[in-house]
Amino acid sequence: MSGPADWAVVTGASSGIGEHLARGLAARGYGLWLVARSTDALELLAKDLRDRHGVPVRVRTCDLADPAARRALEEELAGQQVSVLCANAGFPTCGPFSENDPAKESAEVQVNVVSLHALTQALLPGMLARRRGGILVTGSTAGCQPVPTAATYSASKAFANTFAEALHVELRGTGVSCTLLAPGPVRTNFYAVGGMSRLQERKFLAWLTPERVAEAGLRGLAQGRRVVVPGPVAKAQYLAGHHTPRLLLFPVLRAAVLPIFRSAQSGSPTGQSVGTPHFRK
Repeated sequence: MSGPADWAVVTGASSGIGEHLARGLAARGYGLWLVARSTDALELLAKDLRDRHGVPVRVRTCDLADPAARRALEEELAGQQVSVLCANAGFPTCGPFSENDPAKESAEVQVNVVSLHALTQALLPGMLARRRGGILVTGSTAGCQPVPTAATYSASKAFANTFAEALHVELRGTGVSCTLLAPGPVRTNFYAVGGMSRLQERKFLAWLTPERVAEAGLRGLAQGRRVVVPGPVAKAQYLAGHHTPRLLLFPVLRAAVLPIFRSAQSGSPTGQSVGTPHFRK
C-alpha cells in the first residue's frame, strides 16, 4: 500500500477511529494530512506519530461544516499526490428531528455527506491518473435502515454506505479501490457527542475498541474489499438492516431500540444532542 512518497488524508483525525486510522497508516509508512477542527489534539497526535514512526505529518485544521473552509481544503489537497483518503469525519444528532437544533442538523449533513462527496471528488482524479490509490469511507450499520430519533444520522450514513459500495464497483480495473468501513458499537466519545452517553453502559452491545475497528478497515482497504463490518454485533445489525422487512423492523425499533436510546439520552446533562463536528464512532 505504501512507499516513501505516499501521503494519506484522514478526516476526523483528532480522536476515536480517525486517530487510530492515522496511527495505523503512520505505522505503514505513510505521510499524513490530519484534518479536524481541534488544532491542539491534532498537534499532539502529529508529534507522537513523527516521534514513533519518523513520517512527515501535516496538521490541517478545518471545519468541514463550513463550505468556504472546506473548499479551501479541497483546492489545497487536489494539488497533492495523495494515495489514500480516509473519509472518516462525522457526528450524530439524536432526538426527534422537529426538536433538534436546525443548525446542528444542517452541519451534520455538511460533514457526513457533503464533505465526503467533495473530498472524494477532489482527490479521485489524481489517484486515477496515477493508477493507484485507495479510499476508505467510514459509514455505519445505522445506514442500513431508517433510525427514528437519529433520522438525519442514519440517512447520512445510508449515503456514505451506498456511495462507497458504488465507487468500489466503478473503480474496478483502475488501480484505485474504495472500501466501506461500517462499524457498529465502538467505545469512543461519539455517543456523548450525540447526547447518549449512557448507551455505553449496555454491555450486550459487545463494544469494540476504535483500534480494532480502524485496523480492520485498513486491512480491508489493502485487500481491496468492498465492505468491512467489524465484530459480531455489527454484522448482525448490518444483515438485519438490509434484510428485515420494514413492516417488521419498525415495530421492533419502537418496542426495543427506541426506549434504550431514550434512556441513554436522559443520562446527558440536557437530554439534547450536544454534537460538534469531527468526532467519529
